Amino acid sequence: MPDMTERILAEHTDGLAVITVDAPDTRNALTLDLSRELVKAVSAAERDENVHAVIVTGTPPAFCAGADLSALGEAAEDGLREIYAGFLAVARCALPTIAAVGGAAVGAGLNLALAADLRLAGPRARFDARFLQLGLHPGGGMTWMAQRAVGTQQATAMTLFGEVLDAEAATRAGLVLRTVEGGHEQLLDAASALARPAVEAPRELLVTAKRTMRHTRDLDDHAAAVEAELSPQVTSLESPEFAARLEALRSRIAGR
Repeated sequence: MPDMTERILAEHTDGLAVITVDAPDTRNALTLDLSRELVKAVSAAERDENVHAVIVTGTPPAFCAGADLSALGEAAEDGLREIYAGFLAVARCALPTIAAVGGAAVGAGLNLALAADLRLAGPRARFDARFLQLGLHPGGGMTWMAQRAVGTQQATAMTLFGEVLDAEAATRAGLVLRTVEGGHEQLLDAASALARPAVEAPRELLVTAKRTMRHTRDLDDHAAAVEAELSPQVTSLESPEFAARLEALRSRIAGR
């Protein structure tokens, strides 16, 4: 069992799962136990039909200070894969995901932030690859995620030259959607507000639309994207959810 001074907190309310890495004494560094619990928390959110979106955060002052590599033992490759499993569960989540980054996101913590669909940052957020500065090769798909998030040049600056982005710089680089002033509660409130339209959308439609976005982002041709979207759009046109919402819209228009 995980040490109770380090745990993953998961709260399902109002259509949202808020998953918190809660190990402030170690600045939320990912241990093997925490990674296993993170996988379980993401899986539980996906199974809960009332949850439409997931927010991932860390107990202040840090978001996640990286991976605790001291306990990997001799099976280094297996241990690394277990560490990866936590943030890869976020990356593979079928539901929309938001990382609420209120402090340092370092190494594997940067990976955890990158794994989310988008990121909001508090004023104390920092995004720091730091792998090379520790004499460690990047892992967990960090080089792929970073280049897709900010482009090759900025990812190179962060990975090879050790450039650290604060909240403002990360927003300018496109790593962060926006910076939220205030403390941790304000950051979570902003993430919840951003997620609200997803909570109000049909859940299966969200899952399908996210799957389509993953597919179309790798396409080079507009026509191919049109074809990829056509079948799921036709399915949604025939759904009872669309019929009900269309009727409600017509009623509102008629009542003006």
